[in-house]
Amino acid sequence: MGGAALTGIAGGGIGYALGHNSEPAAAPEDPAATPAGDPKYRSRPDLRTLPDVTITTAANGTVAGSIFLTPASGTGLWGPLVVDEKGSPVWFKKVPDPATVAIDLKAQQYRNKPVLTWWEGTIGGTGGQGVGQGEFVIADQQYREITRVRAAGTEQADQHDLVITPQNTALFWVYDPIPYDLTAFGGPSDGVLHEGVIQEIDIATGRKVFEWRSSEHVGLDESYAPLPQGESAHLPYDYFHANSVGLSADGNIIASARHTWCAYKIDRKSGEIIWRIGGKKSDFEVDERTKFSWQHDFRQRRDGSYGLFDNGAGVTKEREYSRGVVFRVDEATKKTTFVAEYVHPDRLSAPTQGSFRELADGGSFVGWGQMPHFTEHNADGTVRLAGHLPLDNQSYRAYKAEWTGSPPDQPALGLRVEGGNVIVSASWNGATRVARWRARWGTQPGALAGGEVDQERSGFETTLTVPGTPEYVVAEALDASGKVLGTSSAIPVRV
Repeated sequence: MGGAALTGIAGGGIGYALGHNSEPAAAPEDPAATPAGDPKYRSRPDLRTLPDVTITTAANGTVAGSIFLTPASGTGLWGPLVVDEKGSPVWFKKVPDPATVAIDLKAQQYRNKPVLTWWEGTIGGTGGQGVGQGEFVIADQQYREITRVRAAGTEQADQHDLVITPQNTALFWVYDPIPYDLTAFGGPSDGVLHEGVIQEIDIATGRKVFEWRSSEHVGLDESYAPLPQGESAHLPYDYFHANSVGLSADGNIIASARHTWCAYKIDRKSGEIIWRIGGKKSDFEVDERTKFSWQHDFRQRRDGSYGLFDNGAGVTKEREYSRGVVFRVDEATKKTTFVAEYVHPDRLSAPTQGSFRELADGGSFVGWGQMPHFTEHNADGTVRLAGHLPLDNQSYRAYKAEWTGSPPDQPALGLRVEGGNVIVSASWNGATRVARWRARWGTQPGALAGGEVDQERSGFETTLTVPGTPEYVVAEALDASGKVLGTSSAIPVRV
């Protein structure tokens, strides 16, 4: 199915045209040829416009792991991106043309095995708020697609979240536009409401096992979002704007709705709201330092406390800077207690998007959403790693997690002759265990006995120098013990 071109980006209301193309991305250009201009990676000239990731605070005492991003800008490539702590790409996948978008790349477990998940589709919306129509991709450690998770019925899955549960089900949101009489709130009688719908789908069968609809539990009077006015009055009123869903320690559902400034705990069987924190009808007395607004990414932490990304800005600005905030919940006294906040050194304010996650050592990782930054913090809030995408980009969320990838294809090789020698550029998109690269050469593809050189891996692409101009060159990826993990095709040298 085809689609129109990119229509624009502004704040969180990113506009894209829906198009899904099941054909694979175009193969890299001839690696033996020197493309016009100066490519970013000679072994992968197709990644010419892959955005750079800049590290501004070098890793110091960080937890092991890669950084997961989904860069979005008006130009360049679109797709899930994994980088290392130096900002060098580890893996990138271009999403299908013409304008499909990737959102929310993260590492999860499915059937007790590590997987990558991300969302593909198109994002539009009203009032500068992103509403998605698409589906989720689940890929294995070889980056092969296992399956796609789709919404039940005629609707399409929203991009804001996907959580794979221990029962191998998928929790996510659907934005369902339903007819609604809005006269009591100053709107038209034949208005449209954007309802937030949680679906829980059995991944293997696609069967819906649970559904929850916001309009049955949360009134429009709880919203802080203004109704569309004038010529836009009949566009869907996004009163709720759901943006995270997950499980609490007791197995019930926890969720966040940006436009009600509220975090919810929901009975996973009955669908009844167990409690609200924040908003106009909070069941808890929220202490002053914990109060949040226009928030994202509500999660329970290992010690039982809760955390979320407090944007503090959206339709209105309630706080000078955004933050990750951690607080405790006392269900007996119905009170919250502030624990800690995590702030960017530049006191960034992110009006849209954002994420906040606990790390294995008690630290936290923050993605600053509309502001294309990420930070890793010690438990006391100090920053031990910081970086950013180009400033004209954004990444809905950013995560850090350990990931081991073994791509099924061959390493890529680029050659150029310079000063009477051959300069070899080698890379292997997605390979995480490469420690060194070795180049071998000879007179024929099957007779590479002319010599060899090796070099420690240095980022996504490593450069080696072969003396003279032999007829053929091959590159081999080696692990830390010297074992060959993969070998490129033998490429003829063109003088």
